[in-house]
Amino acid sequence: MSEVHEYKPGTPCWVDLITSNTDGAKQFYTDFFGWGIDDIPIEDGSYYTKLQIDGKDVTALYALNEEQKSNGIPPHWMSYISVEDADATTEMARSLGGKVLMEPMSVQDHGRMAVLEDPAGAAFSIWQPQGHFGAQLVNQPGTLCWNELGTRNTEACSQFYAKLFSWKPEVQQMEFMSYTVFMNEDRPIAGMYQITEDMGDVPPSWLVYFAVDDCDINIERAKTIGAEVKMPPTDIPEVGRFAVLQDPQGAVFSIIKLVDTPTT
Repeated sequence: MSEVHEYKPGTPCWVDLITSNTDGAKQFYTDFFGWGIDDIPIEDGSYYTKLQIDGKDVTALYALNEEQKSNGIPPHWMSYISVEDADATTEMARSLGGKVLMEPMSVQDHGRMAVLEDPAGAAFSIWQPQGHFGAQLVNQPGTLCWNELGTRNTEACSQFYAKLFSWKPEVQQMEFMSYTVFMNEDRPIAGMYQITEDMGDVPPSWLVYFAVDDCDINIERAKTIGAEVKMPPTDIPEVGRFAVLQDPQGAVFSIIKLVDTPTT
């Protein structure tokens, strides 16, 4: 069991799903990953649903609000990066050319967060932990194991994230593309690739990866419960076998059978 008790600042610490149909999303993901459900009432009368393994938080989901729907925001997974000071990090992001989509706010006594957008248009959240530090399990089947930025401007994003989080970008030449691994001191904590013309109108975004024990078997199961395969199982030498799925509500995520467990 890969249990976590804290995250070093600059480390992806949490992901959650913002969806158009919480009941449908709960059904899909509990069927697919076997997650347990912990519904927490929130002020607008809806719920923030924590998804768990053995009673430990691994992720969560909640409903798109009316403003988000009217602005055409689709269902999506959001990545959170742990920081020491959400307000200071927000101001730094602004000074580096990022946009502030949601100003810093306190989430009860759980922590303080903001939603930002990098200079190339990918949204992400920052999290200043208080009562809730993030995912309690990672790097095992059914849990978060990697966060990956797809962007149309790797140079600008390398500079932005390096200055914002003190990440060190290391470029690796793979068989068909260059791939940037972001290091938080000596630990690889996220990746980045260039969106090319042949990929179509893929928007700049952070993609979340969940570990599985068998990529191919899980893809076949996902299809039977309503998922669409956006990329079929593909091998990454010395890394693992991954695929990209879209859930029945439209949110995109990846699964991967890892050769070796990454350091998250």
